[in-house]
Amino acid sequence: MQVDAVYENARVWTGESRTDALAVLHGRVVALGDDARELSARRRVDLAGGFVVPGFHDAHNHMAWYGMGLDDVPLGACRSVAEVYDAIAARARELPPGGWIIGSGYDQNKLDGGHPTRHGLDRAAPEHLVRLKHTSGHMTVVNSRVLDQLDLANIPVGGDVVTDDHGSPTGLLREQAQLLLRPLTYPTPLETVVRGLGRASERYLSEGITSVQEAGVGGGLVGETPAEVAAYQLARDRGQLGVRATVMVASSVLHDLADVGFGIDLGIRSGLGDEWLRIGPMKLFADGSLIGRTAAMHDDFANDPGNRGYFQVPEDELAETILRAHRAGWQIATHAIGDRAVTAVLDAYEAALAAHPRADHRHRIEHCGVLRPQEVSKLAGLGLIPSPQGRFVNEIGDGMRAALGPEREGWCYRLRSVLDAGCVLPASSDRPVVNGAPLLGLNDMVQRRTAAGHEFGPGERLTPEQALRAYTYGSAYAAFREHELGTLSPGKLADFVVLSADPTVAESLPEARVLATAVAGEIVYEED
Repeated sequence: MQVDAVYENARVWTGESRTDALAVLHGRVVALGDDARELSARRRVDLAGGFVVPGFHDAHNHMAWYGMGLDDVPLGACRSVAEVYDAIAARARELPPGGWIIGSGYDQNKLDGGHPTRHGLDRAAPEHLVRLKHTSGHMTVVNSRVLDQLDLANIPVGGDVVTDDHGSPTGLLREQAQLLLRPLTYPTPLETVVRGLGRASERYLSEGITSVQEAGVGGGLVGETPAEVAAYQLARDRGQLGVRATVMVASSVLHDLADVGFGIDLGIRSGLGDEWLRIGPMKLFADGSLIGRTAAMHDDFANDPGNRGYFQVPEDELAETILRAHRAGWQIATHAIGDRAVTAVLDAYEAALAAHPRADHRHRIEHCGVLRPQEVSKLAGLGLIPSPQGRFVNEIGDGMRAALGPEREGWCYRLRSVLDAGCVLPASSDRPVVNGAPLLGLNDMVQRRTAAGHEFGPGERLTPEQALRAYTYGSAYAAFREHELGTLSPGKLADFVVLSADPTVAESLPEARVLATAVAGEIVYEED
């Protein structure tokens, strides 16, 4: 047999064993080690001792949001509200009056002065429409020119418009209140989404990401357009979608269907698609953000008497949506960050599975942000998949510590304890909420330290190999794709990353760089 390529002189971690070569035919691994070297090949590629691992798989990211946001005013490095206003004023000087200025990535926990306000934005850009997206995606600040166009008499359930001591809106829209912007901003033009996917793909491949799960398309807070899957198809047709994508469908898109019960038109549900693009879970939101203090908690946020956050939908409606989607055969991915929200989602899944038992459902809790000790075993016993973000500990961990206080910190973004309980653990970034480079995420899953240097739930640290398995096999499993992704076993897709250092060794992990990325056995990125 002649294969397309043999990659040799490598140190390969397949996810199951170690070897030094792999052979590829028709985009799949067909042999390893000596068996690979002995094959006739059209190409032989010397990897010069590089470390090869399966392609990284981000189990929860917002690819379109990230790619389109590369044109926004970057606010993540700002450390005062004055710096935010200066950045917006600088952009205003570059643009003609009357248009939009979009800023992204601010975090009030890192700003001297807290949240920006509409009045500050009015001074910075008096002749423009201004919107600042919080790094969590759960809040937005707008200026008066935008606020004056919103229907503030009809604030959606599950959100609020923040007011000052005099009852006047500050410009801060939280959670579902952001939907008030829809008449001005929705839908995003299809070509804009396609361009964003292409730009995101380039970045992802440079970081070793070969597969992603898009955490919400078609509607809700995170959808860009009702035709979002068409944007993915167009990007794929044009060669701009460089990574394999599983897309989660916003729960607001599902509706009653004859014979099916609950779904999207044509009776489509989780699992439809091919090696490049497929329909994944239904995505719904239980609550909000920890650093924004809108997540639904059993007890008050630290130093914030009376604030326990809130649900984005009534609890009975949440449970009913989960029941209907489960009964109709969907995989379900529910955003739940606060411990009260996690409890409600656990109870809803338990009730749905009791009413309609289903083996291997792989329902998920996205983030699973604050999980009480007594509920770890329940999570595992129900066969649920928690989907936490390791990078959160570093980038927004100090804000999470402040929100929770020391007594609840150890419950936050658990890793080791859910693995020990028997759960399969995927890895993800929630990009653009934080930097989505997997090598950063892997290191944070091992180190568990905040940006200020504080240990954050040190008992939840993983070994490098456990973290790497989460970012490969665990994520593939969460997408029902472990039969074709997640390890470099013969028969599986030949998606892999070549690294400069061994990622299974804690001391070398911080120094590792991506030297090359291959998809379907073809090198699609090489370091300059």
